[in-house]
Amino acid sequence: MYAVIKTGGRQYRVEEGQVLEVNRMGDEGATESLTPVLVVDGDNVLATPDQLKKASVGVKVLEDAKGKKINGFTYKNKSNQRKRWGHRQSLSRIEITSIKAG
Repeated sequence: MYAVIKTGGRQYRVEEGQVLEVNRMGDEGATESLTPVLVVDGDNVLATPDQLKKASVGVKVLEDAKGKKINGFTYKNKSNQRKRWGHRQSLSRIEITSIKAG
């Protein structure tokens, strides 16, 4: 059985027991329930909104972390205008604890 969940503007194909990194979700140790976009259980596929109201995916936040640093630099020629910037994305490592089809 697997499900497709949507969190942080992205969709992930997940199975029970899987660990993945997503955009920051909550505090460490917190448990949450997500509504899936799609659930497949063998030949049985749940895809309509009415079927998915009953389905849920249990998630546990294992740790919060930061992603790899991205450095950027912009400038305008002939005017000595320069700007450096950096960014590190806030991430959460989560574990899929359960998938319920309804």
